[in-house]
Amino acid sequence: MLKLRRRFMGGLAAAAAVMPLAASAPASAQSAPSTLKVALHSDLKIIDPIWTSALITTNHGYMVYDTLFAVDDKLEVKPQMVDKWEVSPDKLTYTLTLRDGLEWHDGKPVTAEDCVASIKRWGARDAMGQKLMAVTSELTAPDDKTIKFVLKQPYGLLLYSLGKPGSNVPFMMPKSVASTDPNSQITDATGSGPFIFKKDEWKPGEKAVYVKNPKYKPRAEPASGFAGGKVAKVDRVEWLWIPDTQTQVNALLGGEIDLVEIVPADLLPLLKKDKNVAVYVGNKAGRQYTMRFNVLHKPFDNAKIRLAALYALDQKEFLDANVGNPEFYKVCNSLFPCGSPLESTKGWEDKLSGNAAKAKQLLQEAGYDGTPVVMLHQTDVAGHNNLATVAKPQLERAGFKVDLQPMDWQTLVARRAKKDAPSAGGWNVFFTSWGAVDVVNPAAAAFLNASCEKATFGWPCDAEMEKLRDAYAAESDPAKQKQIAEQVQLRVLEYPTHVPLGQFTSPTAVRSNVTGMVYAPTLAMWGLEKK
Repeated sequence: MLKLRRRFMGGLAAAAAVMPLAASAPASAQSAPSTLKVALHSDLKIIDPIWTSALITTNHGYMVYDTLFAVDDKLEVKPQMVDKWEVSPDKLTYTLTLRDGLEWHDGKPVTAEDCVASIKRWGARDAMGQKLMAVTSELTAPDDKTIKFVLKQPYGLLLYSLGKPGSNVPFMMPKSVASTDPNSQITDATGSGPFIFKKDEWKPGEKAVYVKNPKYKPRAEPASGFAGGKVAKVDRVEWLWIPDTQTQVNALLGGEIDLVEIVPADLLPLLKKDKNVAVYVGNKAGRQYTMRFNVLHKPFDNAKIRLAALYALDQKEFLDANVGNPEFYKVCNSLFPCGSPLESTKGWEDKLSGNAAKAKQLLQEAGYDGTPVVMLHQTDVAGHNNLATVAKPQLERAGFKVDLQPMDWQTLVARRAKKDAPSAGGWNVFFTSWGAVDVVNPAAAAFLNASCEKATFGWPCDAEMEKLRDAYAAESDPAKQKQIAEQVQLRVLEYPTHVPLGQFTSPTAVRSNVTGMVYAPTLAMWGLEKK
Protein backbone atom coordinates (compact mmCIF):
# COMPACT_ATOMS: atom_id res chain seq x y z
CA MET A 1 0.00 0.00 0.00
CA LEU A 2 1.26 3.44 -0.87
CA LYS A 3 0.53 6.29 1.50
CA LEU A 4 1.52 9.83 0.60
CA ARG A 5 2.44 12.39 3.18
CA ARG A 6 -0.18 14.92 4.17
CA ARG A 7 1.94 17.82 2.98
CA PHE A 8 1.78 16.47 -0.58
CA MET A 9 -1.98 16.75 -0.54
CA GLY A 10 -1.72 20.26 0.86
CA GLY A 11 1.25 21.47 -1.17
CA LEU A 12 -0.82 23.09 -3.90
CA ALA A 13 -4.13 23.05 -2.06
CA ALA A 14 -4.23 26.74 -1.17
CA ALA A 15 -6.00 27.25 -4.48
CA ALA A 16 -8.91 25.21 -3.19
CA ALA A 17 -10.08 28.24 -1.23
CA VAL A 18 -10.58 30.39 -4.32
CA MET A 19 -14.30 30.64 -3.61
CA PRO A 20 -16.52 29.06 -0.96
CA LEU A 21 -18.67 26.11 -1.98
CA ALA A 22 -22.21 25.53 -0.89
CA ALA A 23 -22.45 22.74 1.67
CA SER A 24 -23.36 19.35 0.26
CA ALA A 25 -27.02 18.57 0.63
CA PRO A 26 -28.07 15.21 2.08
CA ALA A 27 -28.97 12.53 -0.41
CA SER A 28 -32.62 12.65 -1.39
CA ALA A 29 -34.81 11.18 -4.04
CA GLN A 30 -35.07 13.28 -7.17
CA SER A 31 -38.58 14.60 -7.59
CA ALA A 32 -38.10 14.95 -11.33
CA PRO A 33 -35.48 13.78 -13.85
CA SER A 34 -32.39 15.94 -13.52
CA THR A 35 -29.70 16.64 -16.13
CA LEU A 36 -26.21 17.92 -15.43
CA LYS A 37 -24.60 19.72 -18.36
CA VAL A 38 -20.82 20.06 -18.20
CA ALA A 39 -17.98 21.39 -20.34
CA LEU A 40 -14.82 19.30 -20.01
CA HIS A 41 -11.24 19.93 -21.07
CA SER A 42 -11.44 17.89 -24.27
CA ASP A 43 -13.79 16.22 -26.70
CA LEU A 44 -14.35 12.48 -26.20
CA LYS A 45 -13.35 10.51 -29.30
CA ILE A 46 -11.76 7.38 -27.77
CA ILE A 47 -13.69 5.36 -25.18
CA ASP A 48 -11.06 2.73 -24.32
CA PRO A 49 -9.26 3.80 -21.08
CA ILE A 50 -6.81 0.89 -21.35
CA TRP A 51 -5.75 1.62 -24.94
CA THR A 52 -5.10 5.31 -24.19
CA SER A 53 -3.99 7.21 -21.11
CA ALA A 54 -5.76 10.41 -22.25
CA LEU A 55 -7.41 12.08 -19.25
CA ILE A 56 -10.75 12.61 -21.01
CA THR A 57 -10.99 8.85 -21.58
CA THR A 58 -10.03 8.19 -17.97
CA ASN A 59 -12.86 10.55 -16.92
CA HIS A 60 -15.18 8.51 -19.15
CA GLY A 61 -13.89 5.34 -17.50
CA TYR A 62 -14.76 6.54 -14.02
CA MET A 63 -18.31 7.19 -15.19
CA VAL A 64 -19.03 3.71 -16.51
CA TYR A 65 -16.58 1.32 -14.83
CA ASP A 66 -15.59 0.38 -11.32
CA THR A 67 -12.33 -0.91 -9.81
CA LEU A 68 -11.40 -3.68 -7.40
CA PHE A 69 -9.70 -1.21 -5.08
CA ALA A 70 -9.58 2.58 -5.01
CA VAL A 71 -7.79 5.40 -3.20
CA ASP A 72 -9.67 7.69 -0.84
CA ASP A 73 -9.10 11.41 -0.40
CA LYS A 74 -6.00 10.66 1.70
CA LEU A 75 -4.66 8.43 -1.09
CA GLU A 76 -5.05 5.33 1.06
CA VAL A 77 -6.10 2.13 -0.70
CA LYS A 78 -9.60 0.88 0.12
CA PRO A 79 -11.68 -2.04 -1.23
CA GLN A 80 -14.20 -1.06 -3.91
CA MET A 81 -15.63 -4.02 -5.84
CA VAL A 82 -13.81 -6.29 -3.41
CA ASP A 83 -15.56 -7.29 -0.19
CA LYS A 84 -12.59 -8.87 1.58
CA TRP A 85 -9.10 -10.12 0.85
CA GLU A 86 -6.49 -12.32 2.46
CA VAL A 87 -2.70 -12.51 2.15
CA SER A 88 -0.85 -15.74 2.91
CA PRO A 89 1.82 -15.71 5.66
CA ASP A 90 4.60 -15.87 3.05
CA LYS A 91 3.00 -12.88 1.24
CA LEU A 92 2.95 -14.78 -2.04
CA THR A 93 -0.78 -15.50 -2.36
CA TYR A 94 -3.53 -12.85 -2.43
CA THR A 95 -7.14 -14.01 -2.39
CA LEU A 96 -9.77 -11.38 -3.25
CA THR A 97 -13.50 -11.91 -2.79
CA LEU A 98 -15.98 -9.80 -4.79
CA ARG A 99 -18.95 -8.06 -3.17
CA ASP A 100 -22.40 -9.56 -3.58
CA GLY A 101 -24.83 -8.14 -6.12
CA LEU A 102 -22.41 -6.63 -8.65
CA GLU A 103 -23.90 -6.43 -12.17
CA TRP A 104 -22.79 -5.28 -15.58
CA HIS A 105 -24.94 -2.69 -17.33
CA ASP A 106 -26.52 -5.45 -19.41
CA GLY A 107 -27.79 -7.17 -16.27
CA LYS A 108 -25.30 -10.04 -16.22
CA PRO A 109 -23.46 -10.70 -12.93
CA VAL A 110 -19.88 -9.57 -12.49
CA THR A 111 -17.66 -12.64 -12.13
CA ALA A 112 -14.09 -13.19 -11.04
CA GLU A 113 -13.36 -14.50 -14.54
CA ASP A 114 -14.37 -11.10 -15.96
CA CYS A 115 -12.01 -9.41 -13.53
CA VAL A 116 -9.10 -11.72 -14.34
CA ALA A 117 -9.49 -10.92 -18.05
CA SER A 118 -9.66 -7.19 -17.24
CA ILE A 119 -6.53 -7.30 -15.09
CA LYS A 120 -4.60 -9.13 -17.80
CA ARG A 121 -5.59 -6.64 -20.51
CA TRP A 122 -4.73 -3.68 -18.29
CA GLY A 123 -1.51 -5.36 -17.21
CA ALA A 124 -0.36 -5.61 -20.81
CA ARG A 125 -0.34 -1.82 -21.26
CA ASP A 126 -0.05 0.00 -17.95
CA ALA A 127 3.38 0.65 -16.39
CA MET A 128 2.39 -0.61 -12.94
CA GLY A 129 0.32 -3.38 -14.46
CA GLN A 130 3.31 -4.69 -16.37
CA LYS A 131 5.37 -4.80 -13.18
CA LEU A 132 2.58 -6.62 -11.34
CA MET A 133 2.19 -9.17 -14.12
CA ALA A 134 5.95 -9.72 -14.18
CA VAL A 135 5.93 -10.91 -10.55
CA THR A 136 2.71 -12.93 -10.91
CA SER A 137 3.07 -16.63 -11.59
CA GLU A 138 -0.68 -17.39 -11.48
CA LEU A 139 -3.79 -15.25 -11.83
CA THR A 140 -6.95 -17.33 -11.64
CA ALA A 141 -10.65 -17.32 -10.77
CA PRO A 142 -11.25 -20.41 -8.56
CA ASP A 143 -14.96 -19.57 -8.48
CA ASP A 144 -17.31 -16.79 -9.58
CA LYS A 145 -16.45 -14.51 -6.67
CA THR A 146 -12.78 -15.28 -6.01
CA ILE A 147 -9.68 -13.81 -7.67
CA LYS A 148 -6.37 -15.41 -6.77
CA PHE A 149 -2.86 -14.03 -7.31
CA VAL A 150 0.15 -16.29 -6.75
CA LEU A 151 3.35 -14.24 -6.82
CA LYS A 152 6.93 -15.21 -7.60
CA GLN A 153 8.14 -12.95 -4.81
CA PRO A 154 6.58 -10.62 -2.21
CA TYR A 155 5.26 -7.47 -3.87
CA GLY A 156 4.04 -4.67 -1.64
CA LEU A 157 2.37 -2.67 -4.41
CA LEU A 158 -0.26 -5.23 -5.43
CA LEU A 159 -3.28 -3.58 -3.80
CA TYR A 160 -2.18 -0.10 -4.83
CA SER A 161 -1.67 -1.28 -8.40
CA LEU A 162 -5.26 -2.57 -8.54
CA GLY A 163 -6.51 0.72 -7.10
CA LYS A 164 -4.19 3.20 -8.82
CA PRO A 165 -6.11 6.42 -9.44
CA GLY A 166 -4.61 7.60 -12.71
CA SER A 167 -4.13 6.46 -16.27
CA ASN A 168 -4.21 3.66 -17.07
CA VAL A 169 -6.76 2.82 -14.40
CA PRO A 170 -7.45 -0.93 -13.93
CA PHE A 171 -11.16 -0.68 -14.75
CA MET A 172 -13.14 -3.91 -14.67
CA MET A 173 -14.98 -4.98 -17.85
CA PRO A 174 -16.94 -8.05 -18.95
CA LYS A 175 -14.69 -10.86 -20.19
CA SER A 176 -16.20 -10.55 -23.69
CA VAL A 177 -14.86 -6.97 -23.82
CA ALA A 178 -11.67 -7.46 -21.81
CA SER A 179 -10.61 -10.26 -24.16
CA THR A 180 -10.00 -7.66 -26.86
CA ASP A 181 -6.37 -7.42 -27.96
CA PRO A 182 -4.74 -4.80 -25.67
CA ASN A 183 -3.38 -3.04 -28.76
CA SER A 184 -6.83 -2.70 -30.32
CA GLN A 185 -9.52 -0.30 -29.13
CA ILE A 186 -12.71 -1.60 -27.56
CA THR A 187 -16.02 -0.28 -28.91
CA ASP A 188 -18.30 -1.69 -26.20
CA ALA A 189 -18.51 0.52 -23.07
CA THR A 190 -20.42 -1.95 -20.90
CA GLY A 191 -19.28 -1.54 -17.33
CA SER A 192 -20.61 -1.91 -13.80
CA GLY A 193 -20.17 1.70 -12.68
CA PRO A 194 -22.63 4.35 -11.50
CA PHE A 195 -23.45 5.65 -14.99
CA ILE A 196 -24.29 4.01 -18.33
CA PHE A 197 -22.78 5.38 -21.55
CA LYS A 198 -25.41 6.23 -24.16
CA LYS A 199 -23.48 5.24 -27.25
CA ASP A 200 -26.52 5.96 -29.44
CA GLU A 201 -26.36 9.63 -28.36
CA TRP A 202 -22.58 10.00 -28.59
CA LYS A 203 -21.58 12.60 -31.18
CA PRO A 204 -17.82 13.21 -31.21
CA GLY A 205 -17.23 16.91 -31.64
CA GLU A 206 -20.56 17.69 -29.97
CA LYS A 207 -21.51 15.67 -26.89
CA ALA A 208 -21.32 12.46 -24.88
CA VAL A 209 -24.24 11.34 -22.72
CA TYR A 210 -24.45 9.21 -19.58
CA VAL A 211 -27.50 8.11 -17.60
CA LYS A 212 -27.79 6.89 -14.04
CA ASN A 213 -27.30 3.15 -13.57
CA PRO A 214 -30.43 2.16 -11.59
CA LYS A 215 -28.92 -1.21 -10.61
CA TYR A 216 -25.58 0.10 -9.35
CA LYS A 217 -24.82 -1.08 -5.83
CA PRO A 218 -22.68 1.54 -4.08
CA ARG A 219 -20.58 0.75 -1.05
CA ALA A 220 -22.04 1.73 2.31
CA GLU A 221 -19.15 4.06 3.18
CA PRO A 222 -19.38 7.76 2.23
CA ALA A 223 -17.67 8.72 -1.01
CA SER A 224 -14.04 9.71 -0.49
CA GLY A 225 -11.79 10.28 -3.48
CA PHE A 226 -12.37 7.33 -5.78
CA ALA A 227 -13.40 5.09 -2.88
CA GLY A 228 -16.63 4.61 -0.96
CA GLY A 229 -20.21 4.88 -2.14
CA LYS A 230 -20.42 6.24 -5.68
CA VAL A 231 -24.02 7.45 -5.53
CA ALA A 232 -25.32 8.95 -8.78
CA LYS A 233 -27.68 11.76 -7.76
CA VAL A 234 -28.57 13.05 -11.21
CA ASP A 235 -30.42 11.07 -13.87
CA ARG A 236 -28.41 12.24 -16.85
CA VAL A 237 -25.02 13.85 -17.50
CA GLU A 238 -24.22 15.57 -20.81
CA TRP A 239 -20.63 16.33 -21.70
CA LEU A 240 -20.92 19.21 -24.15
CA TRP A 241 -17.88 19.95 -26.27
CA ILE A 242 -17.24 23.72 -26.30
CA PRO A 243 -13.71 24.31 -27.64
CA ASP A 244 -13.34 27.93 -26.46
CA THR A 245 -12.90 28.43 -22.70
CA GLN A 246 -14.36 31.95 -22.78
CA THR A 247 -17.49 30.51 -24.37
CA GLN A 248 -17.58 27.81 -21.69
CA VAL A 249 -17.44 30.42 -18.93
CA ASN A 250 -20.09 32.56 -20.61
CA ALA A 251 -22.38 29.53 -20.86
CA LEU A 252 -21.83 28.82 -17.15
CA LEU A 253 -22.58 32.43 -16.19
CA GLY A 254 -25.69 32.33 -18.36
CA GLY A 255 -26.95 29.14 -16.72
CA GLU A 256 -26.76 27.17 -19.97
CA ILE A 257 -24.35 24.65 -18.42
CA ASP A 258 -23.72 23.60 -14.82
CA LEU A 259 -19.97 22.96 -14.62
CA VAL A 260 -16.70 23.91 -16.34
CA GLU A 261 -13.95 21.42 -15.59
CA ILE A 262 -10.94 23.70 -16.11
CA VAL A 263 -11.10 27.49 -15.77
CA PRO A 264 -8.03 29.46 -16.88
CA ALA A 265 -6.79 31.75 -14.14
CA ASP A 266 -7.38 34.88 -16.25
CA LEU A 267 -11.11 34.13 -16.39
CA LEU A 268 -11.57 33.68 -12.64
CA PRO A 269 -12.33 37.38 -12.02
CA LEU A 270 -15.46 37.03 -14.17
CA LEU A 271 -16.68 34.19 -11.99
CA LYS A 272 -15.90 35.92 -8.71
CA LYS A 273 -18.42 38.62 -9.58
CA ASP A 274 -21.30 36.15 -9.85
CA LYS A 275 -22.85 34.88 -6.62
CA ASN A 276 -24.46 32.03 -8.57
CA VAL A 277 -21.09 30.42 -9.33
CA ALA A 278 -18.58 28.70 -7.04
CA VAL A 279 -15.01 27.60 -7.78
CA TYR A 280 -13.07 24.76 -6.21
CA VAL A 281 -9.92 22.70 -6.83
CA GLY A 282 -10.85 19.04 -6.78
CA ASN A 283 -7.36 17.67 -7.43
CA LYS A 284 -5.44 19.18 -4.54
CA ALA A 285 -2.22 17.32 -5.36
CA GLY A 286 -2.21 18.95 -8.80
CA ARG A 287 -0.68 17.87 -12.08
CA GLN A 288 2.73 17.88 -13.76
CA TYR A 289 3.32 19.24 -17.27
CA THR A 290 5.51 16.97 -19.40
CA MET A 291 7.28 16.90 -22.76
CA ARG A 292 7.62 13.35 -24.09
CA PHE A 293 10.46 12.20 -26.36
CA ASN A 294 10.13 9.65 -29.15
CA VAL A 295 13.41 7.73 -28.91
CA LEU A 296 12.88 5.73 -32.10
CA HIS A 297 13.84 8.46 -34.57
CA LYS A 298 16.37 11.22 -35.09
CA PRO A 299 17.22 13.49 -33.43
CA PHE A 300 15.99 12.14 -30.08
CA ASP A 301 17.33 8.64 -30.63
CA ASN A 302 20.50 10.23 -29.21
CA ALA A 303 20.41 10.51 -25.39
CA LYS A 304 22.78 13.49 -25.31
CA ILE A 305 20.49 15.43 -27.66
CA ARG A 306 17.59 14.67 -25.33
CA LEU A 307 19.69 15.92 -22.42
CA ALA A 308 20.29 19.14 -24.35
CA ALA A 309 16.54 19.70 -24.35
CA LEU A 310 16.46 19.34 -20.55
CA TYR A 311 18.92 22.22 -20.33
CA ALA A 312 17.22 24.31 -23.01
CA LEU A 313 13.72 24.32 -21.51
CA ASP A 314 12.67 26.73 -18.74
CA GLN A 315 9.82 25.57 -16.51
CA LYS A 316 8.73 29.02 -15.39
CA GLU A 317 8.02 30.19 -18.92
CA PHE A 318 5.71 27.20 -19.44
CA LEU A 319 3.89 27.87 -16.17
CA ASP A 320 3.52 31.59 -16.81
CA ALA A 321 2.16 31.03 -20.31
CA ASN A 322 -0.21 28.16 -19.51
CA VAL A 323 -1.31 28.85 -15.93
CA GLY A 324 -0.43 32.49 -15.45
CA ASN A 325 -1.28 32.91 -11.78
CA PRO A 326 1.51 31.76 -9.40
CA GLU A 327 -1.22 30.89 -6.90
CA PHE A 328 -1.91 27.86 -9.08
CA TYR A 329 1.58 26.69 -10.05
CA LYS A 330 4.94 25.62 -8.67
CA VAL A 331 8.38 25.44 -10.30
CA CYS A 332 9.80 22.04 -9.36
CA ASN A 333 13.28 20.78 -10.29
CA SER A 334 12.45 17.25 -9.22
CA LEU A 335 11.52 14.31 -11.41
CA PHE A 336 8.94 13.27 -8.81
CA PRO A 337 6.36 15.85 -7.64
CA CYS A 338 7.39 18.50 -5.16
CA GLY A 339 5.63 17.86 -1.87
CA SER A 340 5.69 14.09 -2.39
CA PRO A 341 7.84 11.66 -0.37
CA LEU A 342 10.28 11.20 -3.28
CA GLU A 343 10.87 14.89 -4.02
CA SER A 344 14.56 15.52 -4.70
CA THR A 345 16.60 17.96 -6.78
CA LYS A 346 19.65 15.70 -6.81
CA GLY A 347 21.35 16.04 -10.19
CA TRP A 348 18.63 18.39 -11.46
CA GLU A 349 19.71 21.64 -9.81
CA ASP A 350 20.89 23.20 -13.09
CA LYS A 351 18.31 21.63 -15.41
CA LEU A 352 15.04 23.13 -16.71
CA SER A 353 16.33 26.70 -16.44
CA GLY A 354 16.68 27.71 -20.09
CA ASN A 355 20.47 27.29 -20.35
CA ALA A 356 20.76 27.66 -24.12
CA ALA A 357 24.58 27.84 -24.04
CA LYS A 358 24.90 24.46 -22.30
CA ALA A 359 22.30 22.97 -24.63
CA LYS A 360 24.23 24.23 -27.69
CA GLN A 361 27.42 22.65 -26.31
CA LEU A 362 25.70 19.29 -25.90
CA LEU A 363 24.20 19.47 -29.38
CA GLN A 364 27.62 20.11 -30.85
CA GLU A 365 29.17 17.23 -28.87
CA ALA A 366 26.34 14.92 -29.97
CA GLY A 367 26.77 15.82 -33.64
CA TYR A 368 23.25 17.22 -34.13
CA ASP A 369 22.80 17.59 -37.88
CA GLY A 370 19.82 19.91 -37.98
CA THR A 371 17.15 17.21 -38.26
CA PRO A 372 13.85 19.00 -37.61
CA VAL A 373 11.99 18.19 -34.40
CA VAL A 374 8.39 17.38 -35.34
CA MET A 375 6.50 18.89 -32.42
CA LEU A 376 2.82 18.04 -31.97
CA HIS A 377 0.88 21.04 -30.69
CA GLN A 378 -2.58 20.58 -29.15
CA THR A 379 -4.69 23.68 -29.65
CA ASP A 380 -7.92 22.91 -27.81
CA VAL A 381 -7.07 21.89 -24.22
CA ALA A 382 -7.39 24.68 -21.66
CA GLY A 383 -4.16 25.27 -19.77
CA HIS A 384 -2.13 23.25 -22.29
CA ASN A 385 -2.53 25.29 -25.47
CA ASN A 386 0.76 27.16 -25.09
CA LEU A 387 3.07 24.31 -24.14
CA ALA A 388 4.42 23.72 -27.64
CA THR A 389 4.50 27.41 -28.53
CA VAL A 390 6.70 28.06 -25.49
CA ALA A 391 8.97 25.09 -26.18
CA LYS A 392 9.60 25.95 -29.84
CA PRO A 393 11.55 29.20 -29.32
CA GLN A 394 13.36 27.78 -26.29
CA LEU A 395 14.65 24.83 -28.31
CA GLU A 396 15.43 27.06 -31.29
CA ARG A 397 17.57 29.35 -29.10
CA ALA A 398 19.62 26.27 -28.27
CA GLY A 399 20.10 25.39 -31.95
CA PHE A 400 17.29 22.92 -32.62
CA LYS A 401 15.20 23.17 -35.76
CA VAL A 402 11.51 22.78 -34.89
CA ASP A 403 8.55 21.85 -37.10
CA LEU A 404 5.45 22.86 -35.10
CA GLN A 405 2.31 20.98 -36.20
CA PRO A 406 -1.00 22.16 -34.68
CA MET A 407 -3.94 19.78 -34.15
CA ASP A 408 -6.72 19.06 -31.69
CA TRP A 409 -5.96 16.86 -28.71
CA GLN A 410 -7.84 13.79 -29.88
CA THR A 411 -5.98 13.86 -33.21
CA LEU A 412 -2.75 14.09 -31.26
CA VAL A 413 -3.78 11.14 -29.07
CA ALA A 414 -4.24 9.01 -32.18
CA ARG A 415 -1.07 10.21 -33.85
CA ARG A 416 1.24 9.70 -30.86
CA ALA A 417 0.54 5.95 -31.09
CA LYS A 418 2.26 5.82 -34.50
CA LYS A 419 5.84 4.60 -34.75
CA ASP A 420 6.27 5.94 -38.28
CA ALA A 421 9.13 8.30 -39.07
CA PRO A 422 8.28 11.95 -38.32
CA SER A 423 8.45 12.69 -42.05
CA ALA A 424 5.84 10.00 -42.68
CA GLY A 425 3.20 11.06 -40.16
CA GLY A 426 5.04 10.24 -36.95
CA TRP A 427 6.44 12.61 -34.36
CA ASN A 428 9.41 13.57 -32.18
CA VAL A 429 7.82 15.24 -29.14
CA PHE A 430 4.39 15.96 -27.71
CA PHE A 431 3.15 17.61 -24.53
CA THR A 432 0.72 16.44 -21.91
CA SER A 433 0.21 16.49 -18.16
CA TRP A 434 -0.07 13.79 -15.54
CA GLY A 435 -1.81 13.86 -12.20
CA ALA A 436 0.83 14.20 -9.49
CA VAL A 437 -0.41 10.89 -8.06
CA ASP A 438 0.25 9.25 -11.44
CA VAL A 439 3.96 10.07 -11.38
CA VAL A 440 4.61 9.81 -7.65
CA ASN A 441 7.09 6.92 -7.86
CA PRO A 442 9.18 4.97 -10.40
CA ALA A 443 6.71 2.08 -10.63
CA ALA A 444 3.66 4.28 -11.23
CA ALA A 445 5.12 6.80 -13.68
CA ALA A 446 4.23 5.56 -17.17
CA PHE A 447 6.86 7.69 -18.89
CA LEU A 448 9.59 5.96 -16.85
CA ASN A 449 8.57 2.61 -18.30
CA ALA A 450 11.58 1.80 -20.48
CA SER A 451 10.59 -1.71 -21.50
CA CYS A 452 11.03 -1.10 -25.23
CA GLU A 453 8.06 -2.42 -27.20
CA LYS A 454 5.95 -2.66 -24.04
CA ALA A 455 6.57 0.97 -23.11
CA THR A 456 4.00 3.63 -23.83
CA PHE A 457 4.21 6.19 -26.66
CA GLY A 458 7.85 7.21 -27.10
CA TRP A 459 9.07 3.63 -26.57
CA PRO A 460 12.20 4.13 -24.42
CA CYS A 461 14.35 1.03 -24.09
CA ASP A 462 16.74 0.94 -21.15
CA ALA A 463 17.56 -2.17 -19.13
CA GLU A 464 19.13 -0.16 -16.31
CA MET A 465 15.95 1.89 -15.82
CA GLU A 466 13.85 -1.27 -15.69
CA LYS A 467 16.25 -2.80 -13.16
CA LEU A 468 15.81 0.24 -10.92
CA ARG A 469 12.03 0.23 -11.28
CA ASP A 470 11.96 -3.45 -10.34
CA ALA A 471 14.12 -2.72 -7.30
CA TYR A 472 11.80 0.04 -6.20
CA ALA A 473 8.72 -2.15 -6.54
CA ALA A 474 10.35 -4.93 -4.49
CA GLU A 475 11.49 -2.60 -1.69
CA SER A 476 9.27 -1.84 1.32
CA ASP A 477 11.57 0.38 3.38
CA PRO A 478 10.74 4.07 2.65
CA ALA A 479 14.34 5.23 3.13
CA LYS A 480 15.62 2.65 0.65
CA GLN A 481 12.81 3.50 -1.75
CA LYS A 482 13.93 7.12 -1.63
CA GLN A 483 17.50 6.07 -2.46
CA ILE A 484 16.33 4.03 -5.44
CA ALA A 485 14.13 6.89 -6.65
CA GLU A 486 17.14 9.21 -6.61
CA GLN A 487 19.04 6.66 -8.69
CA VAL A 488 16.14 6.69 -11.15
CA GLN A 489 16.25 10.47 -11.25
CA LEU A 490 19.97 10.39 -12.04
CA ARG A 491 19.46 7.65 -14.64
CA VAL A 492 16.96 9.86 -16.47
CA LEU A 493 19.80 12.36 -16.99
CA GLU A 494 21.80 9.60 -18.70
CA TYR A 495 18.81 8.21 -20.57
CA PRO A 496 16.15 10.96 -20.73
CA THR A 497 12.61 9.69 -21.27
CA HIS A 498 10.66 12.92 -20.76
CA VAL A 499 10.93 16.43 -19.35
CA PRO A 500 8.91 17.52 -16.26
CA LEU A 501 7.77 21.10 -16.82
CA GLY A 502 6.35 22.17 -13.47
CA GLN A 503 3.28 21.57 -11.33
CA PHE A 504 -0.12 23.24 -11.33
CA THR A 505 -3.69 23.01 -10.11
CA SER A 506 -6.82 23.66 -12.16
CA PRO A 507 -9.90 25.42 -10.76
CA THR A 508 -13.30 23.92 -11.56
CA ALA A 509 -16.41 26.12 -11.63
CA VAL A 510 -19.98 25.07 -10.88
CA ARG A 511 -23.35 26.74 -10.57
CA SER A 512 -24.21 27.29 -6.91
CA ASN A 513 -27.21 24.97 -7.19
CA VAL A 514 -24.82 22.05 -7.81
CA THR A 515 -23.54 20.47 -4.59
CA GLY A 516 -21.79 17.31 -3.44
CA MET A 517 -18.37 17.81 -5.03
CA VAL A 518 -15.96 14.91 -4.53
CA TYR A 519 -12.29 15.82 -4.15
CA ALA A 520 -10.30 13.37 -6.27
CA PRO A 521 -7.27 13.33 -8.62
CA THR A 522 -9.61 13.61 -11.64
CA LEU A 523 -13.18 14.84 -12.02
CA ALA A 524 -15.73 12.66 -10.18
CA MET A 525 -19.38 13.03 -11.19
CA TRP A 526 -20.98 10.78 -8.58
CA GLY A 527 -22.24 12.69 -5.55
CA LEU A 528 -23.10 15.76 -7.63
CA GLU A 529 -26.65 16.92 -7.01
CA LYS A 530 -28.51 19.61 -8.90
CA LYS A 531 -31.23 21.50 -7.05
